[in-house]
Amino acid sequence: MNRRLLVPALLLALAGLLAAAAAAASARSGAKTPVKVEVFAPAAGDVAGKQSKGFFVDLALSYPSAASSGADFQLTGPKGHMNIPPFPGAFGLGADEKLPGLIVLLSTTTVGARNGQNLAGLFNLTGFTNQKTNEIWDTWIAGDSLFGRNVRSVLRVAVAADKNHDGIYNDAPAAIPDANGDGHITNVDLKAFGVASNIVTVPFEIRD
Repeated sequence: MNRRLLVPALLLALAGLLAAAAAAASARSGAKTPVKVEVFAPAAGDVAGKQSKGFFVDLALSYPSAASSGADFQLTGPKGHMNIPPFPGAFGLGADEKLPGLIVLLSTTTVGARNGQNLAGLFNLTGFTNQKTNEIWDTWIAGDSLFGRNVRSVLRVAVAADKNHDGIYNDAPAAIPDANGDGHITNVDLKAFGVASNIVTVPFEIRD
């Protein structure tokens, strides 16, 4: 190759390598979020429940500090199980007062805002599992077949961004808006709303 052509070619190749490295670094930094979400159940591909109910959603969240979680103890459920000692809590669709940043969606939900409905307020058990990592565990057992019968479903879990900038992740909505108007609430809509965590997506089946 002509020497005059070789130098520009080498420079272009070097620029490409630098751009690729920068993109990789950006992707790695983007993966780091203030809050970490981990889902234990269901696992991808599970066939969960009986009579299309009685399946668990079991998860852990790690925060920058316990205070930033806005969390409190909870042992609750529908009707007579709600707001009783030792760890009283409300129970219903929407955000959870005991873990107020949590967003939990099921693509096959048949009530409320359907696939955009936040189900965090249905969680039964909230506790502090590790002070070293500011880890909180949260568990829900689906007590009714309102989330699809004999269907393939997708679970999505995230923690809302600190939208009011009070230092506490307590800004989960009752429902996630359909940001792109396609009729389906996905990770695109969660990111458009604003999240402070990774988004965990779990495809599984709900069966009788």
